[in-house]
Amino acid sequence: MSIENSDWEERIAAAWATIGNYGDTEESAGEFRALIDKLVAELPADSPVRPFERASAFDSTGHSDQAVPLYQEALRLGLTGYRRRRTTIQLSSSLRNMGRPEEGVALLEPELSAPSDELDDAVRGCLALCLSSLGRDREGLSLVLEALAPHMPRYQRSMANYARALVEAG
Repeated sequence: MSIENSDWEERIAAAWATIGNYGDTEESAGEFRALIDKLVAELPADSPVRPFERASAFDSTGHSDQAVPLYQEALRLGLTGYRRRRTTIQLSSSLRNMGRPEEGVALLEPELSAPSDELDDAVRGCLALCLSSLGRDREGLSLVLEALAPHMPRYQRSMANYARALVEAG
């Protein structure tokens, strides 16, 4: 089944839109993961989208440890495009949560020079957290200011200059 030619994408998006309806208990989290599992079971066994969506469900319900190998599997299976970039961000965050921020930095730094998209700020935010976990707060703050500057109604140039100065002086 090709997900590009089906309503599957709409159904997975609708499922994700319901995550806030589930409680904070492990039982509720399990119900949400079961919903995602049911949808991904419709995909071919070798689809990289399967482990990505399952990893995201584990991650979103507080199980970074179970998400990491699934994210890695999705990448090994050749996940591409927007989901590949999301996987890189989410995997990096999970690795940081597990005490492995250096691996997150290694995954995210190449994303700084990737073609720009709506995930650019998430890349910088997650990379900033990984850097902070490594005691590299000035670099992290620089990335956050750099991401924030274009969204400001004024002071964009000043903030961008301050962001650069943080790492040049540091």
